[in-house]
Amino acid sequence: MRKSGVFQDVYDIIIIGAGVIGCAIAREMSKYHGDILILEKESDVSNGASKANSGIVHGGYDAKHGTLKAYFSRRGNRMFEQLNNELNFGYLECGSMVLGFNEEDLIALKKLVENGIKNGVDDLRIIEKDEILEMEPHVNPEVKYALYCKSAGITSPYELTIALAENAIVNGVTIELNNEVKSISKNKNSFIVTTGKKSYNGLYIINAAGLYSDTIPRMLGMNDFNIHPRKGEYILMNKNQGYLANGVLFQTPSESGKGILVTRTYHGNLMLGPNAQEIQDKDEVGTSLEALEYIVKTARKTVKDFDVKYTLTSFAGLRASSSAKDFIIEESEVKGFINVAGIESPGITSSPAIAVYVCKLLEKSGFVLKKNESFNPDRKAIIRLKDDSFDGKVDHEDPNKNIICRCESVTESEIVDALNRGIVINHIDGIKRRTRCTMGPCQGHFCTSRVTRVIARELGIKESEVTMRGKGSLPLPPRENRMFWKKLER
Repeated sequence: MRKSGVFQDVYDIIIIGAGVIGCAIAREMSKYHGDILILEKESDVSNGASKANSGIVHGGYDAKHGTLKAYFSRRGNRMFEQLNNELNFGYLECGSMVLGFNEEDLIALKKLVENGIKNGVDDLRIIEKDEILEMEPHVNPEVKYALYCKSAGITSPYELTIALAENAIVNGVTIELNNEVKSISKNKNSFIVTTGKKSYNGLYIINAAGLYSDTIPRMLGMNDFNIHPRKGEYILMNKNQGYLANGVLFQTPSESGKGILVTRTYHGNLMLGPNAQEIQDKDEVGTSLEALEYIVKTARKTVKDFDVKYTLTSFAGLRASSSAKDFIIEESEVKGFINVAGIESPGITSSPAIAVYVCKLLEKSGFVLKKNESFNPDRKAIIRLKDDSFDGKVDHEDPNKNIICRCESVTESEIVDALNRGIVINHIDGIKRRTRCTMGPCQGHFCTSRVTRVIARELGIKESEVTMRGKGSLPLPPRENRMFWKKLER
C-alpha cells in the first residue's frame, strides 16, 4: 500500500531500472494489486542497452541447454505475438538463417539443431543452397547450408520498452526519471531507497539496473557477481537497402560469439553488426572506424551487394555480461531483494518470460498476487499507418496531415500523442524513438526545428529548454542562430 510522508513515499515494490526488463516486470506486476515504483537515473525509459541492440526475437536454439538463457529465450519468443497484439510496438516473425559455407559449418549447424531441440524449439530445419536462395535471393551464392528457424523475428526494442512502460503507467505504476539511486538500507520489514531527490520505502526491491546491476546489491553489502560491459557496434542503412534481407541472417557462430549479422529492421532498414569488444568504461558508447570497417568486410560474406554510401548512422550498445556467464534471476541472501542481472542477448527475447518468473519469485518471497480486475492489457500505437486516404499533401491546419518529418511521414498529431502518454519527454531523442522523426535519410535536417517547436508548445516550455538527448546534453541553439537552423532545414 502506497503512503506519502514528509520524507518518504511507501511502495510495495521498487524496481530499479527502466530498461526492457524493468518495464516488462512492472507491466506484468500491474496485473496484480500493489503499488509499484520504477526508479531510473536517465531521462527516459530504454536509454541503455534496450535501445541499442539488434532487435532480434531469437528462436531459442543457440543458448546452451540447461542455462537460464535457454530456459527463458524460447518461452519469451512464444509470447511476442500476443504481446504485440496488445501493445502495438512492432513485431514481425520473419525467420532466421544461420549460414554455412563448408562441411565444417554443417557440423556446427547440426549441433545447433540438437541444442535447439533440447530447448524446445520445434521448427528447425537444415536447408541447402537452392532453398536458401529461393528464400533469400541476395545471400552470397557460395552458401551451401543454413539452419532455418521459422519462429525467429524482429522487433523495435525501444518501442517495445516504451510500450511496456506506457501500459504499466495506465495500470497504476509510477515511473520517476532522472532519479538515480544513491543508497539502500534495510530495516526490519522494508528497504529505504535514497536517491538524489528523496527517500522511498519499499517492501520488495527488484534490481534491474542493467550495466549497474552489480552496484545496487553492493549498497547492501552483497558482492556476489560482477557486470562487465561488452560493446557491440552497428551500422544502420537506408530503407532502399532493406530488400537485401527478408529475415535475420547469421553466420555460423564461433567461440567468440554469433558473429556479424545482416538483418532488415522492423521498419525496413538494413542493419549490420555487431562486433564484440570487452571494455572497462560502462559509459563508452562511441564507434570506431576500424570496427565499422571490420563489420562491413565481414557482413559481405553474407550479403555482397549492399552499398555503404546509403549508411544513415552507426551506433554502439553495451551488453551487461555477468561473471556468472548466464542470466542472474533470483532472490538474494537479503529477503525481499531480487536480482535480475546479467541480461544480455537474448534479453529482449526473454523479457516477457522473465517478467512472469519474477512475479513467481515475489509470490514465493511472500508477496500476495491478487488479480487486478481492472487491468487493461491494451495500448494503441503511436506511429499511425498511412492508408490510401493519406495523400502526403501537407495541411498545416490539420495536425493529422501536418508533416513534421518528411522522410518518415510523421505528422504533428503523432508527436502530440507521444508527448501525452504519461512520460514527460523534453528532448528530441525521446520523440525520435517514439515516432521515428530524425531517423530518415536527412537525419533530422528538415524536422529537428519543427519537433522542437511542438515539444516546447505542448510542454509549455521555451524552445531553448528542449535538448537533443535529455539530461547531460546541451540545449539546441536559439532560433536566432540562423546558421545552425538553416543547415538543419536544408
